[in-house]
Amino acid sequence: MPALRSPNAALVLDLLRTAGETGISRLELAERTGLTPQAVSKITARLRSEGLATEAGHRASTGGKPRTVLRLVPTAGYAVGVHLDRDELTTLLTDLAGAVVARRTRALDLGAGAGPVLDAVTEEVRGLTSGAPAPAAVPAPAAVPAPAAVPVPAVAPVPAAVLAPAPAAPVLGVGVAMPGPLDHRAGVPGRVTGFPEWEGHPVREELARRLGLPVVLDKDTNAAALGLAVRPVAPGSFAYVHLGTGLGAGLVLGGAPLRGDRTGAGELGHQTVQLDGPPCGCGGRGCLEVLCLAAVAGGDDAGAARILGAGAANVVRLLDIDEVLLGGRLVLAAPEVFAGGVREVLAGLGLTAPVRVAGERDAVAEGAAWLVLAPIFGK
Repeated sequence: MPALRSPNAALVLDLLRTAGETGISRLELAERTGLTPQAVSKITARLRSEGLATEAGHRASTGGKPRTVLRLVPTAGYAVGVHLDRDELTTLLTDLAGAVVARRTRALDLGAGAGPVLDAVTEEVRGLTSGAPAPAAVPAPAAVPAPAAVPVPAVAPVPAAVLAPAPAAPVLGVGVAMPGPLDHRAGVPGRVTGFPEWEGHPVREELARRLGLPVVLDKDTNAAALGLAVRPVAPGSFAYVHLGTGLGAGLVLGGAPLRGDRTGAGELGHQTVQLDGPPCGCGGRGCLEVLCLAAVAGGDDAGAARILGAGAANVVRLLDIDEVLLGGRLVLAAPEVFAGGVREVLAGLGLTAPVRVAGERDAVAEGAAWLVLAPIFGK
């Protein structure tokens, strides 16, 4: 996609994306980008010649002939998003606008080791991009212990998805999201809590070699936060707090994910909130993650919500963010309990940041696809 080498083209393309099916005129593009009408005309002509933009009709003008409206062509390219969770593998195929066109899921044990796990990822991605039918259901693996051996609720059954035919346009790359810590620049996991065998494995390099596609690796919470940040109505700064098989946060400041130099930002689950608390798999004691998971395992969702609220309050105070967004398997199982509990803790401390549940079940996998798509739109 040669046109996308230009930052101005990426800016125009992003406005076409956010305009949706209704489209946007060249005059509006010039007004919103600050570019001259002549520059916008050249950019849109190039985008149209490369199949990335097309006419979407005409709009009445206040004077002169009607304005031609342009829109993005979502089928001009595709991306794959992979959520490598501790006990489940989800792969999605999305179009250029991020809409999911195919989905596959299977049970997985992250502790089985890099070889078998990456074999499964390779098989799923190849099946997804070729339009092959999903394999027969895989029996759930033995329960994978969460940090400090706190049991994790079983994965809820997922309806089989209808696969789309193999995409005619190019697959631009594969985004992979997995638990941290990891180095997103090097594409290498660190000492993943509960799964130390992943430390230093060249995940990005190996998958790129296997698949013959560009691969981007990032933390699961960072990917989910990115997927939320590119939505047209996303707040400028927020914390996406994810409680599933583990607990973490993705941080967005000024519309951009905050990863930190070592991808260490957002390790909310390993903030100490009880000095003499139970040991955590990270080596610390009284971590937010181990306390939250223990409360859920004991059937006390309301208590887990209050603990989560204490961690969210610390983030709000530290970064002065606009909003707290909640997601993850455990939150989605009791959304009102968790949203209400976190909201109550923040209000009791005089913190006014709104709290809402915003992460769908596949928020991480969709965000992983945006690891590939976001640079196309200058994100």
